[in-house]
Amino acid sequence: TYSSKVFRVTFLTLAVSVAVPLLGVTVLLDCPIDPQPISLKEPPLLTGVLEPNTKLRKAERLWENQLVGPESIVNIGDVLFTGTADGKIIKIEDGEIQTIARIGHGPCGGRGDEPTCGRPLGMRVGPNNTLFVADAYYGLYEVDPDTGETKMLVSTKTPIEGQKLSFVNDLTVTRDGRKIYFTDSSSKWQRQDYLFLLMEGTDDGRLLEYDTVTKEVKVLMVGLRFPNGVQLSPAEDFVLVQETTMARIRRYYVSGLMKGGADMFVENMPGLPDNIRLSSSGGYWVAMAAVRPNPGFSWLDFLSEKTWIKRMIFKLLSQETVTKFVPKYSLVVELSETGSYKRSFHDPTGVTVAYVSEAHEHNGHLYLGSFRSPYIGRLDLQHV
Repeated sequence: TYSSKVFRVTFLTLAVSVAVPLLGVTVLLDCPIDPQPISLKEPPLLTGVLEPNTKLRKAERLWENQLVGPESIVNIGDVLFTGTADGKIIKIEDGEIQTIARIGHGPCGGRGDEPTCGRPLGMRVGPNNTLFVADAYYGLYEVDPDTGETKMLVSTKTPIEGQKLSFVNDLTVTRDGRKIYFTDSSSKWQRQDYLFLLMEGTDDGRLLEYDTVTKEVKVLMVGLRFPNGVQLSPAEDFVLVQETTMARIRRYYVSGLMKGGADMFVENMPGLPDNIRLSSSGGYWVAMAAVRPNPGFSWLDFLSEKTWIKRMIFKLLSQETVTKFVPKYSLVVELSETGSYKRSFHDPTGVTVAYVSEAHEHNGHLYLGSFRSPYIGRLDLQHV
């Protein structure tokens, strides 16, 4: 009919009038990233011990709205310590929160303040009950938990083997405190641009070793795509390195017959691994920054080889806008000493604990850190 023809013509005219300028703009606009195609296998099926559940919803929120993004958590006795998004190193004793140190300086609050404010990420306790802290922008530090005195160990201002440290992320320390193994996620992108790093597929991440006696820094692994959490094995014969972009865990041998060699510990994981910590069973707790649902739709896998779509997205949208589309699916898995899955805790909508960055076991509880949530989660392992 005449009216339907008019409608079709009007609709097509409007569509073209919108699409053509939009196409022109996207062609002319610069893209902040140069994405590389990433080849990922089909995600593992969420069945068996990976079967979705709601066990993480049993966690309680501690010190809600009193903390800002507690990324990593350690304990000395029953005293907890964490680093927050406003650059603070926090001590929590008998329920009371105290700021004991700050590596950077104010102002703190906005995303653009991070490089000067500092961002404490990975945290460990040394043999003398001192804190070792990885600050994304400043480097490795030793902090006295009683006085708050800070001592710089490795500065991001000093290039290591000709490459700068732009995103110091996590660390793990030998029992005698002699060696610190740490990750630098990228020499190009800083922490505030972690989404650019992830979506570009940049492969300039490294695993490094710092000797607290000789003060030397060595590069152990190169070519890593977003190396993140690190953990020494109980026997201290190898270090596990989470390679977030590739959804896998690499293993680097630091002693024994395999010293200096590397292999795959776990590949094709059901999510993007963030931090990794020891479990009381002799295995490892792995927190997932995002999930690759199967069955279901995985945005990471969909975009992995579609570099042109990534360019379009980041020409038109900011990182903050893109992160709003990331599902708040929370997942923590426990691995055995050989890397097999033992159990998993889920929160499919992130109701209780969203964006889990670390799972730290202490005294029968799993303390859940998050780089975005305003609280620490605590899950009673006796009742899950």
